[in-house]
Amino acid sequence: MNPSSPNLRHLQQLMGQLLEGVILIDLSGTILSANEAALQMHGTNHLADLGSTIEDYATRFQLRAEDGRLLKRREYPLFRLLAGDSFPDETIQVGRASEDEVRWVHRVRDVVMDEDGGEPDYLALVIGDVSAEFDAEVRFRAMFNANPAPALVIRLSDLRIVDANPGFLQLTDYPLDQLSGRYLFELDLLTGMTNAAEVRQRIMQAYPVGQTEAELLVADGNRRLVIFACQPIDVTGVDALLLTFADLEPRRQAEQALRASERHLVSIFEMAPVAMAITHRADCTLSRTNAAFRALTGHEDAHSIGRTGMDLSLWLPTADGDSSDTRAVSPARLRQVDSVIHRRDGTIVNCLVSAEAIDVDGIECMLWVYQDVTNRRRSEMELADAIEEVMKDASWLSRSILDKLAMLRQPGGKALPAELTMREREVLELICDDLDDGAIAARLGMARNTVRNHVARIYAKTGVNRRSGAVLWGRERGMGSRRT
Repeated sequence: MNPSSPNLRHLQQLMGQLLEGVILIDLSGTILSANEAALQMHGTNHLADLGSTIEDYATRFQLRAEDGRLLKRREYPLFRLLAGDSFPDETIQVGRASEDEVRWVHRVRDVVMDEDGGEPDYLALVIGDVSAEFDAEVRFRAMFNANPAPALVIRLSDLRIVDANPGFLQLTDYPLDQLSGRYLFELDLLTGMTNAAEVRQRIMQAYPVGQTEAELLVADGNRRLVIFACQPIDVTGVDALLLTFADLEPRRQAEQALRASERHLVSIFEMAPVAMAITHRADCTLSRTNAAFRALTGHEDAHSIGRTGMDLSLWLPTADGDSSDTRAVSPARLRQVDSVIHRRDGTIVNCLVSAEAIDVDGIECMLWVYQDVTNRRRSEMELADAIEEVMKDASWLSRSILDKLAMLRQPGGKALPAELTMREREVLELICDDLDDGAIAARLGMARNTVRNHVARIYAKTGVNRRSGAVLWGRERGMGSRRT
């Protein structure tokens, strides 16, 4: 048809009013016309820049499929239009042939125009510029795949899974092909929600869903605790829902381990052979006692919990007004402090008390340990009395016993030395009587050098290094005529 024919002019006038781009070709592949929108979508204001034919067009512009694949010429929409193919809605990426860069994204469809139902007079390619939408989708895809938080894209029209990001696949161990196209509720992915019916209804109505705890099904059949949220999105070419997830399973496992540990600690606390109690630091009231404490004091939990040691008369105030249960409030620590506990039956128990500040469920508390030393104190007193009685007349004690008693008087001293020989004892006896080496040699009928050798061995065995030390050591053990 002649480009100046009235029908074509009228058609061009109509095309000029359209927001969508339109390119008209005839059956020979000649580009007859293009409206202003179509020219701008190709970065030009002149029809000649599109080329005179579709072959010319293909030399000027490079087209790619939506996924970025380069199109062959026969796959170009204008060539398919001329070949009689129908494509009601197709997305292509457009760039100049001289550049390896996508400049525009078009959504195209075909229109065939004829007057009498026979051969078409014109073929029209209708173009919509979706570059901004496509760029937004590309950015969304990039963020979706790079985001470490697990996420799903659900098509709103049928609630089928469109995509899952690597974070979700890693969390669940599902391969993507087992999820794509599946109905969201068919998989029973989400359970354990307190308001499951309401959540499902909101998802089906494309309403946002706030953070909700749920159990997420994973590939091995187990479930992980998650928090998920749902939000409608419009950057994927179709109306969709974005489901994002936060994995709470590690936290749940940690909480379970903590509870198990707390149960173990409670069992250990209860079974400990040493009396133990926990008090609130703020008011010193008892919050927990173990079996050993109850046996030591005679107070059962029903009678003691919520009361202080003063209330139970476990101990009396000191001269400055402090009691044992208030003594640790400021320093937050006691170690092996002598104390006295008054049992419920009135008997007195000697204890070594230790205390440490602890935290129980966010509350500042004190852990008390009471070591019953009543029998030990009694034994120590009885032993001291016996030793005192014996030491009133120690003449009958053997030298070895005197040595041991001397060591008891010096608990921080060294261990007993090796036993002195009879001759060494004779020499030490005379040393303790203040005799010099010559006098000792004359008394014992030995050479002076022999006496010196005995004295050296005495020094080594007694751990002293001078004569006065040997005298003191010997006299403490009953040697010599001047005994200490």
